[in-house]
Amino acid sequence: MLGLVFAVARALLPSIAREYVNRTLDRNLLYEGRVGDVEIHLLRGAYSIHDLHISQRTGNVPVPLLAAKEVDFAIQWKALLHGRVVGQFVMLEPELNFVAGSDQNESQTGSGGPWLEMIQDLFPFTINSAVIQDGSVHFRAYQSQKPVDVYLSHLNATIDDLSNIRDQTNPLVATVQASAMVMDQAKLELKMTLDPFSYRPTFHLALRLLGLDVTKLNDLALAFGKFDFKRGWFDLVLEADAKEGQLTGYVKPLFRNLKVFSLAQDIKEDTVLQFFWQALAGGTTSVFKNLSRDQFGTLIPFTGGASGSTTTDILATIGNVLRNAFVRAYLPRLEVDQATEQDFQFEVPSFIEELSTTASEGQ
Repeated sequence: MLGLVFAVARALLPSIAREYVNRTLDRNLLYEGRVGDVEIHLLRGAYSIHDLHISQRTGNVPVPLLAAKEVDFAIQWKALLHGRVVGQFVMLEPELNFVAGSDQNESQTGSGGPWLEMIQDLFPFTINSAVIQDGSVHFRAYQSQKPVDVYLSHLNATIDDLSNIRDQTNPLVATVQASAMVMDQAKLELKMTLDPFSYRPTFHLALRLLGLDVTKLNDLALAFGKFDFKRGWFDLVLEADAKEGQLTGYVKPLFRNLKVFSLAQDIKEDTVLQFFWQALAGGTTSVFKNLSRDQFGTLIPFTGGASGSTTTDILATIGNVLRNAFVRAYLPRLEVDQATEQDFQFEVPSFIEELSTTASEGQ
């Protein structure tokens, strides 16, 4: 008799769990959520949610904020060796969509949603680690003449030691590592250490992108900058430190083999104002580029405080444009954290150098 009761309860458990998950996701006033099937894995203390879908309740945004093929919540058994009952979640093929619009009804940022509370309601244990497999992140805009979609694909990320189960003495106990492809073509890598228990943000972040074909950003450049790229490669390095809410860091954008203005092409395709704007942009990058590397770039230092405002040093940025052009070209490597620099395994792909050389010789 007891076995029959257990069998019936086990059969009903997935539908009960699915109803609870859908009810939890639907409590948000700004976003609505739903899931497909729910699977229960009693032996490993886990359950899986299939076909997660979260979207705005109001407005005119045609894509969901978040969609995922599967989300798996499980007890992290190895943590029991340290006397802690914590969990981890794994998200398979998630897609995150940020949308820029002319007003709130046409924008989507994800702000205002109690996402941490929602995760706590869906899983009763402290989350110690998270894994993202084959995800994507999109920045979209639908109000321009041609819809904009700038995206990361093949995103894989891990977040470890969020609950500090080993009682490490190092205050930066949690680690984040991520890699992705930008526009399916250039590799992006990120490494981060942080103190998840700090009242104010405390972290170190290093990010690097190498070898992006700038013509893949033309929809974005036309929509927000009123110009386009004829050719070129883009590298980006970012490093930031935050200690008790005080932020310092820099961004290093570098353009190689760049061409913005083409007299024959732009005079046919552009309006008068856009033509002169492209000519100005092209002339500026030509004058202030490093000739030996055929590179236009700078280093932009920034600082921020606990209030959330961030400021940049304009004079230093201009000076660094001149330094890159006439003193010594910046390289796409970290300026401060040499230990992290050694962890990045970036090399300029040979096909990029070959294409750059070919393009130069053809002009």
